Amino acid sequence: MAELGFVHLGFGPESVEYTRAWDEQRRVHAARFADEIEDTCLLVEHPPVYTAGRRTDPSERPLDGTPVIDVDRGGKITWHGPGQLVGYPIMKLPRPVDVVAHVRRLEEALIRTAADFGLETTRIEGRSGVWVLGDPVEERPQLGGLSLDFDPRLADEEFDPRLNGPEYAPSNAGQRREDRKLAAIGIRVAKGVTMHGFALNVNPDSTWFDRIIPCGIRDAGVTSLSYELGREITVSEVVPVAEKHLRDVLEHAELRPREIETA
Repeated sequence: MAELGFVHLGFGPESVEYTRAWDEQRRVHAARFADEIEDTCLLVEHPPVYTAGRRTDPSERPLDGTPVIDVDRGGKITWHGPGQLVGYPIMKLPRPVDVVAHVRRLEEALIRTAADFGLETTRIEGRSGVWVLGDPVEERPQLGGLSLDFDPRLADEEFDPRLNGPEYAPSNAGQRREDRKLAAIGIRVAKGVTMHGFALNVNPDSTWFDRIIPCGIRDAGVTSLSYELGREITVSEVVPVAEKHLRDVLEHAELRPREIETA
């Protein structure tokens, strides 16, 4: 592949509103489709905002009426904000496009990034993103004094963790020793060119996730590099490490069109 370029839209006090960054994505996407530029990854930090992918259910949105921006990516609802590194790789892929392969490459780059800071992460079958695995179910603390066999999040279709306080909050999944997501991934491919991308939790206020059902997943939670490692890590520290691994993985990928099975 050709060299991957990086553009820093703004971090910290210079963080960029989500809609402005989305406009910039569209501009870069059009330029990449026209071959006016090479593959480009936009890196940014956003002020607090909820964004909802096309598959988001009404029951997963904030209960208090907090505004949500509906976007044209895959996936469900998530939060972006301070302490989170967001990346939008805008890349031309061969057709027929293999979306899953692109997602796996992003996951690999972020798994390597976390490893450089001393945190082991992995994938979970059927759930995109980068995860820290929890303890085996039988070794986790009981919720509300009940056996996990009766976990209401799984047994009661009407159970809503947004209404049941810190005991079930996504931000407390580490205390419950459950699986927890370190990085979310949601993309769109239009005209063979990717948009949207990943959000890596570095040192955010994770309680923002408690107002929603993050990524539509009720039986797991969220985490950050700082929480898992027990020390403060900043977005500025992570940016060059993430760039290195994104470049290594994406530039050296052997891109192949998705194989189409024929009868």
